[in-house]
Amino acid sequence: MMKPFTRRHLVARIAGILAIAAGLTTGIHVSVRADEPVRLTIFAAASLQNAIDDVNAAFAAKYPAVLKSSYASSSALAKQIEAGAQADIFISADLDWMKYIANRQLVAEGTEHNLLGNRLALVAKADDPVKIKLAPSVDLHQTLGDGRLAMGEVKSVPAGKYGKAALENLGIWDKVQDRVVAAANVRAALKLVSLGEAKMGIVYESDAKLDKSVRVVDTFPENSHPAIIYPAAVTKYAAGRQDGGADLAKAYADFLRSETATKIFAGYGFTPLK
Repeated sequence: MMKPFTRRHLVARIAGILAIAAGLTTGIHVSVRADEPVRLTIFAAASLQNAIDDVNAAFAAKYPAVLKSSYASSSALAKQIEAGAQADIFISADLDWMKYIANRQLVAEGTEHNLLGNRLALVAKADDPVKIKLAPSVDLHQTLGDGRLAMGEVKSVPAGKYGKAALENLGIWDKVQDRVVAAANVRAALKLVSLGEAKMGIVYESDAKLDKSVRVVDTFPENSHPAIIYPAAVTKYAAGRQDGGADLAKAYADFLRSETATKIFAGYGFTPLK
């Protein structure tokens, strides 16, 4: 005996048709259960939080997905993936940590791409009149006075690594390293300046734009540190999913380079890379 065709079945069928239509429109086929949206977990560098939240909202409006994001330093996220965290997408703030998980066969083959660029900035409280021009041998130590310099941990956090490289190339690292307050990620470094716990900080220019309580004193010369590149990739875990997650993760990775996502990233101060 056939079961009655209920309103629930009708809604599920319509959702399925819409999902297929979305895939045809973009050239991406996404196979998912229409009555149960697939869950995707995005691991992204802390500096991307606001932008990725908006990208997720735009993606979820187009595809039948429930998205969860985890934001932290790229090093912490890479270590979690290595330890078995079920992340579907990884977006690092530098190439090194993407290479770290790729070398451990934790990235789906052929999915890694360089997504975004950024700039490194020296920031201070918005009401602090401090002025300094970042050039070789600049006396940053004297400008700091008794204050501290907040930056990401220099051995693991990408923003900290970029910052140390810039200070070394300008010939001033040795003079200021005893004034450095190491933060767990770039947003934590920004917070220290915002709260007045540090006189100045080294963060990404995109982060500085988000906090009205700080201002950019100057940006570091781009040739003073390695190019800031955010790579993105589908994880090996996602590629092996049998519940529609593999297709949806691939669709999300493609969506990161869509016109919609590109506009979102640019609006937050990132430089989309083609």
